[in-house]
Amino acid sequence: MSIKRYGTTRRYSDCVVHGGTVYLVEVPTQLDTDITGQTESLLASVERLLAAAGSDKAHLLMVTIYLADMADYDAMNAVWDAWIPEGQAPTRACLEAKLAHPEFKVEMVVTAALA
Repeated sequence: MSIKRYGTTRRYSDCVVHGGTVYLVEVPTQLDTDITGQTESLLASVERLLAAAGSDKAHLLMVTIYLADMADYDAMNAVWDAWIPEGQAPTRACLEAKLAHPEFKVEMVVTAALA
């Protein structure tokens, strides 16, 4: 089986596709905003990466969400709930973690099926 990589640098790829499955990790691109803004921009990036790989948010299988502060859980979920298609929710975990950049409020690890 072939492996397709998108946005590959020496350290990571933005997205990898193998065996009909899409793997990606996304972090906020706008660091000067609150959890709502970071989650909105992150999910927009996830949507673009999925489309580039031949998938979409209706094909999500598993998402792990890392929050810098669980106090942001409800605000992040408000954005998530508005974004995810009705009846298409993936399995999901949400954890509090110290993230790689002090300005990050959220990070997501996403696994999806090809459309």
